[in-house]
Amino acid sequence: MFTIKMRTNMKNELIDITAKVSQLAREHGGSRSACLVFIPHTTAAVTVNENADPDVKTDIIQGLNRLVPDHLDFKHREGNSDAHIKASLLGASEIIPLQEGRLILGTWQGIYLAEFDGPRSRNVLISFF
Repeated sequence: MFTIKMRTNMKNELIDITAKVSQLAREHGGSRSACLVFIPHTTAAVTVNENADPDVKTDIIQGLNRLVPDHLDFKHREGNSDAHIKASLLGASEIIPLQEGRLILGTWQGIYLAEFDGPRSRNVLISFF
């Protein structure tokens, strides 16, 4: 298992980690058939989406903020219930197929760490199987 250490900069943001995961796949994926990308945090997520137009990242964050605003009457004392809900909506992991150490993604797809309670230090765990 490998760890990508990240520092996020905003409360809500999507950070493209495709290049870092691709490098690990080239170096360690070998004859494996898939790559697991997992985030062990409850207020962050991992997602695959378009990485060609940066407006897509903005639209995803804006859409999630509309679905789950941070000003609702949540019971969780820490004040970050919106982050927990957004992270649950996107999920903690993605499995990406590999072929000869290369990630098999669509033409416009990228892998993102989705931050909803930043800025924070985050770890993204990568495993090949």
